[in-house]
Amino acid sequence: MSVWSPPRPSLRPWLRRQPQLPARRGRGGAAMEGGSRGLDEGGAPSPFVHELRLTGAQRAKFYLLGTVLAPLRVALAFVVLFLMWPFALLQVLHRSGEELKEPLTDWRSSFSHSSVYLLSRLMFFLLGFMRIRVRGQRASRLEAPILVAAPHSTFFDPIILLPCDLPMVVSRTENLHVPVIGALLRFNQAILVSRHDPASRKKVVEEVKRRATSQGKWPQVLFFPEGTCSNKKALLKFKPGAFIAGVPIQPILVRYPNSLDSTTWAWQGPGVLKVIWLTASQLCTTVEVEFLPVYQPSAEESVNPTLYASNVQRAMARALGVPATECELVGTLPVRAVGRLRVALEPRLWELERALRRARWVAGGPLPDGGAGTLGCQELAHWLGLPHPEAPEELCAYFQQDMGGAMDARAVRLALQALEGGHSPEELTRLAFELFCEVGAGQGVPCLPREGFCAILRLLLGTPWADGAELFAALGGAEPHHGLSIGQFQDFALRHPDYAPLFSTYLCLPVPAHRAPTPHANGLPHTKSKAD
Repeated sequence: MSVWSPPRPSLRPWLRRQPQLPARRGRGGAAMEGGSRGLDEGGAPSPFVHELRLTGAQRAKFYLLGTVLAPLRVALAFVVLFLMWPFALLQVLHRSGEELKEPLTDWRSSFSHSSVYLLSRLMFFLLGFMRIRVRGQRASRLEAPILVAAPHSTFFDPIILLPCDLPMVVSRTENLHVPVIGALLRFNQAILVSRHDPASRKKVVEEVKRRATSQGKWPQVLFFPEGTCSNKKALLKFKPGAFIAGVPIQPILVRYPNSLDSTTWAWQGPGVLKVIWLTASQLCTTVEVEFLPVYQPSAEESVNPTLYASNVQRAMARALGVPATECELVGTLPVRAVGRLRVALEPRLWELERALRRARWVAGGPLPDGGAGTLGCQELAHWLGLPHPEAPEELCAYFQQDMGGAMDARAVRLALQALEGGHSPEELTRLAFELFCEVGAGQGVPCLPREGFCAILRLLLGTPWADGAELFAALGGAEPHHGLSIGQFQDFALRHPDYAPLFSTYLCLPVPAHRAPTPHANGLPHTKSKAD
């Protein structure tokens, strides 16, 4: 059973009063407009935001050098990259799958290794990385079978493979089909993981353990345990993959001590092409690699990869002089930990409002009657009266979609009501409950099922489904009535010491700027501000 309250006559568009940040990389690296608070939950700079400000003199320098130096460097680097191909193929040519499951030690392996190493150094040199400063001493494979490097801030970070003598890496199976890269992964005897094979992760864990416990038979394996790039101002939560074997590891710190940080490629900031152009336009880019002492796990850490990863993260953060955070990237969404939940760093409703404003949507038109149901992208466009047919694709990304790309109409209604801004948290949580509730079995009392609870948390807080399901059971959702009552749901959302501040903050939209109404293409008044 679902209950729907009619929308109010108009929905007010909101404008965030904040400085505009550089374009954010979305799925696939595409640039996306939008700002960010740039702060994490503790008030520290967000590790996902990189704001690059250039002076007039710096801009002139980059335009001057970038027109000649950058294209030449990139072209020469690609030539050298392709020259690695035959040497990488030489190592694996005419070898069976069984042979490649063991470390290669013959003359072909030694020759290929030396050639790829020298060409790799030349490629980075041509891109401007003329200095690789090394501090500390790299441990042997017997002392530390696994290397973990942080912070991971750019796609240039593979340069640390050079002072580590080309250790093995973990990569996606799909990369095997990329020209040159695939040959280099085979040469490296990389550990491959497939996102489409449910058993792949278990095989990777077993392979990591096999190599890490080979008593020096295999070369070291290098991990970037953050799993994604950050801005180096804090360490992201370490994933446990590098620590599952429970063996000693050697932490490696990666720094780029340059006057201008042109290399950082964070979730929000300069895109791929700009980072390459800016870095290749620098006369010289320096990277510093520091080998810390080998970390010997305790008995408890050896059997608890999560604890092991957390302790190593804190130790590396202290050495870097930056905070260790619980922030991580889930899919394409930056999240942080609050109690049992992972929630988006920035309210998704704020991003949705900006997307609606970019689509030139104006509120005020009636929404279709009814409760449940689905909407396709084109239906959503027609529903909202959008003037641009290409706009719905961006808007649809904010809602959970089924295999056919359809969205739950209840989620769209809830989002639009929240964007109206005139509702209190009590009203919005009741509305959310009424939209997603069902009649309890044998009791005739409306209750919120697990699917509805998880859908609400994902929409309003950006919480992954698994976190919502776990919390649902902890709140009593596993009881015979198979759902939460309105009282239980509002106790959680409005009065829980951990989660109530989330709802009050994430549903509190920024104060709107004063706008004067202007005509709009769909016949409804449009409010326009300087930011438009």
